Formats: sequence, structure tokens, C-alpha cells
Amino acid sequence: MNAIRQQPSETEPSIWRLAAQQALRDFRAGELRLVLVAVLLAVAALTAVGFFADRLQAGLTRDAARLLGGDTVISSDHPVPPAFEAQARAAGLATVRTAAFPSMARAPDERGGASRLVAVKSVTAGYPLRGSLTVDEGAGEVQIVSGPAPGEAWADAAVLDGLGLKLGETLLLGDARLKLARIIVIEPDRGAGFLNFAPRVMLNEADLAATGLVQPASRVTYRLAAAAAAGREAAAREFTQWAGTKIKSEGLRGMRVESLEQGRPEMRQTLDRAEKFLNLVALLAALLAAVAVAIAARDFAQRHLDDCAMLRVLGLSQRRIAGAFAIEFVGLGVLASGAGVAAGLAMHLLFVKLLGALVPAGLPAPSAWPALFGLGVGLTLLLGFGLPPVLQLAKVPPLRVIRRDVGQLRPASLGVLLGGAASFAALLLSVARDPMLGAIAVGGFAGAIAVFAVLAWLAVWLLRRAVPEARAPRWLILATRQIAARPAFSVLQVSSLAVGLMALALLVLLRTDLIDSWRAATPKDAPNRFVINIQPDQAADFRAALAKGGVAAGYDWYPMIRGRLVAINGQPTGDRFADDERARRTIQREFNLSHAPAMPPHNQLVAGRWTEGEADGLSIEQGVAETLGVKLGDTLRFDIGGTLRESRITSVRKVDWGSMRANFFVMYPLAEMPDLPVSFMAAFRAPEGAGAFDNTLTARFPNITAIDVSASLRQVQQVLDQVIRAVEFLFAFTLATGLAVLFAAVSATREARAREYAVMRACGAGAKLLGQVQRAELLGVGALAGLLATLAAAGVGGALARYAFEFPWTAQPWVPLAGALAGAWLALAAGWWSLRGLLHRPVMDTLRRAGEV
Repeated sequence: MNAIRQQPSETEPSIWRLAAQQALRDFRAGELRLVLVAVLLAVAALTAVGFFADRLQAGLTRDAARLLGGDTVISSDHPVPPAFEAQARAAGLATVRTAAFPSMARAPDERGGASRLVAVKSVTAGYPLRGSLTVDEGAGEVQIVSGPAPGEAWADAAVLDGLGLKLGETLLLGDARLKLARIIVIEPDRGAGFLNFAPRVMLNEADLAATGLVQPASRVTYRLAAAAAAGREAAAREFTQWAGTKIKSEGLRGMRVESLEQGRPEMRQTLDRAEKFLNLVALLAALLAAVAVAIAARDFAQRHLDDCAMLRVLGLSQRRIAGAFAIEFVGLGVLASGAGVAAGLAMHLLFVKLLGALVPAGLPAPSAWPALFGLGVGLTLLLGFGLPPVLQLAKVPPLRVIRRDVGQLRPASLGVLLGGAASFAALLLSVARDPMLGAIAVGGFAGAIAVFAVLAWLAVWLLRRAVPEARAPRWLILATRQIAARPAFSVLQVSSLAVGLMALALLVLLRTDLIDSWRAATPKDAPNRFVINIQPDQAADFRAALAKGGVAAGYDWYPMIRGRLVAINGQPTGDRFADDERARRTIQREFNLSHAPAMPPHNQLVAGRWTEGEADGLSIEQGVAETLGVKLGDTLRFDIGGTLRESRITSVRKVDWGSMRANFFVMYPLAEMPDLPVSFMAAFRAPEGAGAFDNTLTARFPNITAIDVSASLRQVQQVLDQVIRAVEFLFAFTLATGLAVLFAAVSATREARAREYAVMRACGAGAKLLGQVQRAELLGVGALAGLLATLAAAGVGGALARYAFEFPWTAQPWVPLAGALAGAWLALAAGWWSLRGLLHRPVMDTLRRAGEV
């Protein structure tokens, strides 16, 4: 007997050959197509985002010095002490000094004498230390690595247009007369801030004194930039540490070491939100792929039960069967993951193009990490979710050849399920790159799957009792009997469909609200002019001039009060924040205060209550409250032009500083505050062709400061358009993964339906009746899955919107109904594609196929 049993093993084919033949046969038959597509889509989405984030981070690191103006930058509201520059030079670092402040530039009287607000910047020799200036000399744009020569002024094109000047003519700046030599196109270290909205005028530091603009009380920002030669980066880091320690130890007020985030915070925030949403989309693509792979692999195993039983009869061992399938799936994982990595590499190039205004030019090449991560995710998907049901084929008994009721697939063990789920959850959390985002998404879907299964089982149980068989149509009775006859299949189908639809609904809802929140922050009619220093006796005339000039009503109009915070709860701020550098910088400058009877509509109340007319109350912005460590009920004392005013915090507001609206750190809920020195500010959208309007306004009210933010507004809106295109591109890609899940969920019951249809057709049921049964079943299952999915998506989406993306959630009450309708339609469409042809086979052919399965 032993000799007889050993003989087949001597003629068994190589396990590698067996795996190759089996994979080729399965691929030709289309058995593995859905698994391959699901893994490819998931890996492509993950690696596209991964390659983009990897290159972006490398580019930002490389260009940090370019954005700052040096490897180390020290900013101060007074001239930087010479000891800092001496220390930098002693360390072998190159240095540059700059000074920036707002002022009025003028055209000579013979050229019209027009004037406008500009952002003046003086530079020393060697500027810029990092990067280059792009200028226009009249014959085209060129890049240079030097600043203006003495006697010259370089300016933005807006300065020349506003003053009616040309290159080579004279610009009046204070007491100095400077020659306009070049037009500034790109200034690498310009940064952000209210001042930098104004067009730039750059001059040599040697000409600064001649302007007479810098006086003892002038508000000037001084910067010392230092940069190390190649190979001496350690010297720059040591100088940064030395400067920070010296500022802190000596208590040098008004000085700080700048960071990259201060360069363009509004762009950084937009990019962070876009990257976070792309990560969410990639995460959901991976989750959907896991569901699709698990369903398709189980269906694959179900189809191969009889084949494996025959192999066992022919003497093939369980180990060789399991090994062949393991090799086949590992090879499939490598193939699908490799194709996904290649697709992701191509896709990320489109992201770079779509987000061109946000990302640094000439990004470094990507590292190998995103590709390795994508391969790991692809193999985890197949080995963790696809291989366990397939490996059960090795345990199919030979007896199944004559008894089809034995050797059925069993549910995976709890240990296998928990192990696969835990490893995949860890991968998803790493994909999210944000703990809150990952925890809400992964936890929300895990909880939703359990809820879907329970509710689906309850729905099947109720369905048995809800349809009156005496009065209901035949097609409805048959459809409900089919669903109730296989409750496990029905629960699996509803749960799988609901997971896929939940991901799609979540993306649709978040995408819509995210884009709406972005566009609402900077709408097409957003203010493009900010005017300050309007005196109380000019207020009525100024507003009349705006109305006459065609400015639409409803613009921002607020009183503006300058005040310095001197005490919190009676404790002087100097003592309270002696060891807190960030808070100390905040209190060292004057606050912009205001008052109004109602809270600005573009602010969001996050704590307390805004009570109109509350004499001793004030409302504080959330960010500054956190910086100062204050809360509701604390008292703040401000020195306002020599008048001390102490009030209690009664509300906290959330303010979007990138909204292009008038915003304030502190507001009093009062209509009038006549005992305090006040001026007014206005934020409005100027009429088309506003050049003459601006000149008329400044000529009539020469004391005002008018700031044109049109260029910055256009840039922000352009950036948002690019971000939205990138988000929608990956969103469409993930929709394909969601549809793969729907197709897999419907296809999983194809063979069971074939057997049922064979029996019903043999008993006389026509194709029309069976079509009605099929449509009713698919519509009912899809509608239930869609309803559950949208309800769960609303809950998870609300948490993501509030805690991860930080924008208001506006899910509408009609969303569940829309989800149910969409689920029914998608299930019907997927069912038609997957089950087409079953109803039109000849009866004998249907019975023969059903008997073979």
C-alpha cells in the first residue's frame, strides 16, 4: 500500500510549474481579474499620494532656506544687535541684512504726482543668500543673484502701473529720488503677512537713510539672514541654536528665529488640507480593495472546490495544493502591486502638474519608500484577505467528487481574522499620516461593518414576516423567499455593498463640503481692497464715496482700536509669560481691537455667548486664547492710548485668517465705545477698472492707507482651483475601486443564483418572472445598503469634518434617501453586468451547469 501511495508523488509536476499553469489557466478564464484590478487600484492610489507627499516634503526641505532667505533668519522689530552678525561671520556664514516697512511711493509732479502704498525693503550686498530674483529689465525676464545698486529702485509691476511710470523714470520715496531700474517678478523670500500684500519697492541699504522714512517710532521689521557654504551645514545649525539661546537667556524683546511655516502659512494650510484629503481617499481605496479582494477570493475558492477534490483523488498532497495556491497569489500580488506602483508613479506626475502653484519648482526625485510601501500594501491585501479562504482548498476531501455537500468553505478563524484586520489597520493608520484622520476613518468603518451585519440580519428576519404571501405579487414573494432562504449570503451582500457605498458616500459628502468651504473662504466676490486709518469725521463721506463709486453694499466696515495687553486676571503679562517665548511675542505687539453689536457673520462661535450690549464683556479669537492660556471668565486689561480697560472673556470665536475678510483678535459686543480713540477700516470689492477709483479715493482722503490685495486673491483662488482638480482626479480613481467592490459583492452569489434559476426554470418559471425577481432582489438589497451606508457616512463624515479637516459639516436631511436610491441603482447596474445571460440560457444547459458546480 505504501508503494502504491508513493508512486503518484514520483510523477507529480513541480510545484512551481503547477502554480504557473494554474495561474495562467485562472487568468485566461477571468477568475483573477477582479482581484487583480482591486489590488492595482488600491496600490496606485496609495503610491500616487505617497510619491507626491515624498517629493513635496523633500522639495520643501530643500527650499526652506530659499523661502526664508537663508539657512537661519533672525527677525526683530528693532535693528538686530551687531553681536549676532559678528557671531555668524565668525562661524564662517555669509550674512545679509534687510529692513521692511510700509510707506507711500510717489510719482514726480511732472508725471502726475500719483501716490500709493508700497512695501519698502532695503537689502545689503549679497542678497539673496538663497535662491534668485526674477526681474524684468524691459527685454524679458531674467534671474539674478544680486540686489539693487545704490541709487536704484526695483519695484513690482503694480507700482509702475499705479503711478503711471516706466522703467528708467524717477520714483520718489520719502526724501529720496531713485531710478526705476527693474521690475520684480519673483522675490523668493517675500513671505506672507498683511504688509506683504502691498506691492514691493526694493532699494539698497545705502539709500535708506536718504529717504528719511525710518524714524525712532517707525514700525520696521529687521531681518538678519545667514547661510552656510556647501558642506558646512552644521555651522548654520549651531548658529541657530546659539541665536535662540541668546534671545531667550537675555530676554531680547521683539526678536525671534523664523521658521518655514511663517513663510506662506495660507499656502501651507491649503496644501495640508489637500494632502489630508488625498490621504483619506487613498485610505478608503485600500479599505475598499480589502473588501473586494476578500469577496472575490472567497468566490474564487468556491469555484475551485471541485477541481481541488479531483486533484486529491489523483494523489496530489495537501501541502502541494496549498503551496501552489500560495505561490500563485504571491506572484499575483507582486504583479498587481508592481503595476499599481507604476500607475501611481504616473499619477503623481499629474498631481505635481495640477498643484503647480503650491509645490516648489523642480521637485527632487522620489525615494523608493512609497514604492516599497505600495508593494507591502498589495501583498498584505492578497495574503491577509485573499489567501486564507483559498488555502482551505487544500483541505477539500476527495469524497467531494461524489458528495457535493462535503468540503464546503468555512468562515476564517477568529485569530486569522483579527491578525489580518490588525495588520491592515496598522497599514491604514500609516497611510493616513494623521492620527485623528486614521483613527476616525478606520474606527468608523470597523464599527460600521459590525452595525451593517447586525442590521442586515434584522432586516432579513423582518422580511420573512413583512410580505403577505396571500396578497403580494408572485415576483415579490419569490424575491423575499430567495433573500430569506440564504440569510448568510444576504447579510454578506448587504454588508459588502454598504461598505462600498459608505466609502463612496463619504467621499462625495466630504468632497462637496470641503470644496464649498474652500470656495466660501475666498469667493469670486471676495474683498480685494483693505482701507485703514479712516478717521471718525471722514466715515460718512468715505462710505458715500464708496457707494458713488459703485461698491456694492454689505462690505466689511468696523471700528479699529489699537491696544496693548498689560494684565490677565490682574497679573502683569510680563511676569506671567516670562518663560513662554511665543506668548511673549504676542503681547509685545499691539492688538487690533474692535467692537460691534453683533458677531461678524464670517466668525464662528466656539465657546460662551455673544451678548449684545454687555458692557464688561469681550470676545477673543480661539488661537490667541490658546496662546495666552486664557478661558471663559478670565479678565483682560488693555492699555488703549493711555486708557486702561478691563473686561471679562464671555465668548471665544474661531477666525479664518485666510478668508480675505476683516478679522480681529478681540472684539467688544458694543455698538459704541465713545471714550476710546478709534479709526475705521473697510474691506470691499473695488469696481472693475479700479485704478482711477483708487486714485480718486486716495486724493480725496490723503490720510487713508489703501491696500490692493487683488494679486494675492487671484493667487489663492488659482491655488484652490488646482487643489480641487487634484482632489477630484483621485476621487474619480477611488470611485472605480468602489465600483469593483459592488461588482464583487453581487458576483459572489452568481453560482447560487444559477442553481436557483435552474430549478425555477425547470419548474416552469419564465425569463420575465425571473427577471422581475432578480431586479426586486437587487433593488431591495441595494436600497437597504445605500440607506445604511449614507447614515454611517454622515456620522463618520461629521467627525472627520470637525476633528480632522476643521470645517463646518452641512449634511442635508435628504442624503439618506438619495443614498438609498443610489444604492438601489448601483446594485441593479452591477447585478445586470454580473448576472447577464443567466436568464436566457436553455433550461437543459442551466441544469447541467448547476449540476456541475
